[in-house]
Amino acid sequence: MRPQTLPCAFHQRLSGAALLWLLGGGILLLTTLVPLHTELLGWTPAFWLAGAPLIILLRLNPALLRVRLTPRRPRRRAPRHAVWH
Repeated sequence: MRPQTLPCAFHQRLSGAALLWLLGGGILLLTTLVPLHTELLGWTPAFWLAGAPLIILLRLNPALLRVRLTPRRPRRRAPRHAVWH
């Protein structure tokens, strides 16, 4: 069974919302307005502000992780020829 593909417009809106969620959560965590870990909630704030939007983005576009994890190889350069022959 093949997974269903989402309509393009819905897919883009969901990706945009997840990116905004990740950006806002990252700002809240970096400015320490919301702590990463609390005694009462544990790691829950970090998960809901950073982990959950990352999971959504990777589920929508799994190639993002593959592109980031593949090693970059330098391109082979063409051998230089002398100006004269």
